Amino acid sequence: MDILKKIVILSTSPRKNSNSNALAEEFAKGAKEAGNEVEIISVIGKKIEFCRGCFACQKTGQCVIKDDVNEIEQKVLEADVIVWATPIYYYEMSGQMKVLIDRLNPMFTKDYKFRDVYFLAAAAEDDKAVPQRAIEGTKGWIECFDKASFKGYVFCGGVTDIGDIKEKESLKEAYEMGFGIN
Repeated sequence: MDILKKIVILSTSPRKNSNSNALAEEFAKGAKEAGNEVEIISVIGKKIEFCRGCFACQKTGQCVIKDDVNEIEQKVLEADVIVWATPIYYYEMSGQMKVLIDRLNPMFTKDYKFRDVYFLAAAAEDDKAVPQRAIEGTKGWIECFDKASFKGYVFCGGVTDIGDIKEKESLKEAYEMGFGIN
């Protein structure tokens, strides 16, 4: 079977076996079963420094900081689909996700393959409005890439402890969203 699309999932929870990563895993499972190539990149164990705001990357195309973001950036540039997965902290994306978004600034001047961007989130609070600020922040990143567009999201609220997501309908939604990519 031919590979349909190359998908990179950026799992930005600092916690192993997190609920947002469970969404990422289900999305990946569905996407793989649909014939796509999928890689989940977790921030756990990665060295990711803060952006210094020097904008050297806009002149050189490379960040002055040499850490794990350089490899992540290359994978994002080569992907057809990007999926962000994050826990929601204080009604916003995780700090790890925001730092990674900022550090992907060198991509602004480069050619990129991705066209579709998805968003997965989990939170302790169960109100449907909880992920909206994080979604808007993600859309702000997408607006910097005029060939890309936001394709959808899955949110699971009411999950705090590791494994709380186990019986939630959102896992099925994430699987189906991934399976629907072709």
